[in-house]
Amino acid sequence: MVSFSSWTRPELAIDFGTANLRVIDRDAGVVFDEPSLCCFTDLGTAPRLVAAGAAAQAMVDRTPPKLAVRRPLRRGVLQDIHTATELLRYAIPKELKRKPWRKARALMGVPAGATQAERRALFTAAIDAGLSPQLVLEPFAAALGAGARVDEPRGALIVECGAGTTEVAVISLGGMCLTRSVRAGGAALDQAITDHLHFRHKILIGRQSAERIKKDYAALHAEAPSGDGLIEVRGRSLVSMAPQSLHISSAEVGRVVEKHATQIVAVIRDVLNETPPELSHDVHVNGILLTGGSALVPQLPRMIERETSVPVVVAQHPSLCVAQGLHHMLQG
Repeated sequence: MVSFSSWTRPELAIDFGTANLRVIDRDAGVVFDEPSLCCFTDLGTAPRLVAAGAAAQAMVDRTPPKLAVRRPLRRGVLQDIHTATELLRYAIPKELKRKPWRKARALMGVPAGATQAERRALFTAAIDAGLSPQLVLEPFAAALGAGARVDEPRGALIVECGAGTTEVAVISLGGMCLTRSVRAGGAALDQAITDHLHFRHKILIGRQSAERIKKDYAALHAEAPSGDGLIEVRGRSLVSMAPQSLHISSAEVGRVVEKHATQIVAVIRDVLNETPPELSHDVHVNGILLTGGSALVPQLPRMIERETSVPVVVAQHPSLCVAQGLHHMLQG
């Protein structure tokens, strides 16, 4: 596990996700938790930040030509350094900004599957935002935040289901023994729902509508696992080009979810096939731990358990596991 002397201990941590950015203070815990979005004006000449976080989310797909909403991460990795820097500057507590003579020390989560170039881009954005970063692998932080005993001599299999990527890792003795990732997370499921409605029902919906359908599906599945409920869809008809409203069954959404989940199950099976025998024994005894916001998608735990014959446990507050793990590291 990462350890620090008292004078080098970071003051804060950053959980920079595709969907949300969380800033964690060593003493106060999570002090910022908003969508990873920025809205700019004059993007083609001299970009100027208009809004960020929750304020920018309200502007998605509603901007006039002079404004543009940007998401710094795509599929879990940094794609836009300038947008990332502006979002970090917006999110960093004002108390730290009043210390211009030094950069604030910070832990930053990074996907285990990120390339060196992707890690350097995140590092650069953090430095430009006034931070002195140290990168921490997100599956390890998630395992720590979920309460896994990562320092013990026994294997733990973690599936970190993020918005941009899903990462599978076997952890033992404070280190990552094996990792695999797939660039498919909650955002890819939203896109799959959008594409399904486009081709099957000839209706066009936005990203936030797809997210709402996914949440409605999860709520209905909790009430009626048989898939008998109906979900309202509102968008624009591709036939009449007019606003349209229709209802689809939760079972229909469930088929889209199941097709999406097959990618994740395939990666988990690959990891299980490559895990050394003693660690494999530990995994079969202790089960698979799901973390990340997409772990709450109803069919995912059941599909993993059915296809691997290994028990599955969803962490408590899975979307906060990385942040909780980083907070634990901050406290030493």
